Amino acid sequence: MNDHIEIARDFVKATLDILNTMAGMRAQAGMPFIKKDRTAGGDVSAIIGVTGDRTGTISVTFSRGCAVALVKGMLGDSAEDIIKDIQDAVGEVANMVSGQARASLAVRGTVMQGSTPSVIMGDGHTISHQSGKPVVAIPFSTDAGDFTVEFCF
Repeated sequence: MNDHIEIARDFVKATLDILNTMAGMRAQAGMPFIKKDRTAGGDVSAIIGVTGDRTGTISVTFSRGCAVALVKGMLGDSAEDIIKDIQDAVGEVANMVSGQARASLAVRGTVMQGSTPSVIMGDGHTISHQSGKPVVAIPFSTDAGDFTVEFCF
């Protein structure tokens, strides 16, 4: 479990850095927990497979309001197709969070490569993490809504 705590710290730092830098959003991390079901805690998710020293998945799930604020923070008023822009933004944030967290893990000796993100949208959608390991979920809150980062490897 101590390993999960260290890994969660890497994901919290990466997430806070990426959201602030890319979208000007301030987020507050909640207490990480072991997720018991597959239901996503939001409306749009991106999932990334990882391989290397560990295999598994990383996901980011945003509420609708938070995803819209993310797009506005990243693109300003140049958003044209909000659905496509949300998909692209959530996938890109997942990719950047995953990359930064994996870089931190690599410094401590765990090297993993990530796949291209897959984006899923819709109320009540599910996320199937492919490892038989526990899914660690880290809830975040912003003024625009909530989102969750999960990892399982």
